[in-house]
Amino acid sequence: MSEPLDSRQLRAFVTLANTGSFTRTGKDLFLTQSAISHAIKALEEDVGCRLFDRVGKSVALTPAGEQLLHYAKKILEEMARARASMERLGKWGRSHLRIAMSEAVCEALLPNVLAQHKEQFPQCQVTVASADMSEAVDLLHNGLADLVLSLEPGLETGLEFVPLFTDELQFLVSAKHPWAVAHQIGREEIPTQPYILYNRSSLTSRLVEGYFRHEDMTLLTMMEVGSMSAIREMVGRGLGVAILAPWVARDEIAAGALVALPLGRRKLLRNWGMLHRRGRRLNLAEEQFISACRREGAKLVGSSKVA
Repeated sequence: MSEPLDSRQLRAFVTLANTGSFTRTGKDLFLTQSAISHAIKALEEDVGCRLFDRVGKSVALTPAGEQLLHYAKKILEEMARARASMERLGKWGRSHLRIAMSEAVCEALLPNVLAQHKEQFPQCQVTVASADMSEAVDLLHNGLADLVLSLEPGLETGLEFVPLFTDELQFLVSAKHPWAVAHQIGREEIPTQPYILYNRSSLTSRLVEGYFRHEDMTLLTMMEVGSMSAIREMVGRGLGVAILAPWVARDEIAAGALVALPLGRRKLLRNWGMLHRRGRRLNLAEEQFISACRREGAKLVGSSKVA
């Protein structure tokens, strides 16, 4: 296999072909005339043919030189594009990353993800907005957020969904609740309970309503509370039953204060992922942030599974 051509010699060759003068070429490349002459002579020896005809102080391309010029320009253009690409890559992670996600995900997922991101991209400034899904999507559409960690929204115009992890919604009850004590649930008891929901208009609430509608059930008694920590506290005090993913209350479950129980034989699963504007190329910092969310999300769901 032939050795690659020397890029410095090629640059001198292309410049000389354009100027027709060793003196002008030396000035353009900040080299001496003898250095240019040496480079062209070495290149001619390398390719095995004469590239220029010398006429006085000027030069003109030979047929071989014209053919090499065709390739040399492409080679130098590709090298310039490669350098520019690497320079952009080197700047990735030094910008401002704007994230939006719900309060619960911020609390459970973000600390470990941000610690990893800070280690990889110490110069990247990160701003996190705690927002409900609809608010977060609005931030994305209005150019006020770069990434939104949310549930799969269905058909959302102009946005792309990158899957991260899947969790399961379950009943969350106090450890003193009869369901927790018996570790089983009578189907006829499900509609009679007082339920504490986060947001009746949220996608999760719509998933819950659809699930029980499929089971021919209606959850009649409901209380709406706008704070996950308040919901956990109220459930722990026996004020009602919540329907949440176990990871939302992983500490309380681990401490034995709360118990998570399946909704039924059929699971109610949610798909989490990262939203970004469709067609926009993600930079390295964003790609690594998404990867970290995927890893930590899998750990979060795995550590909170209930037998």
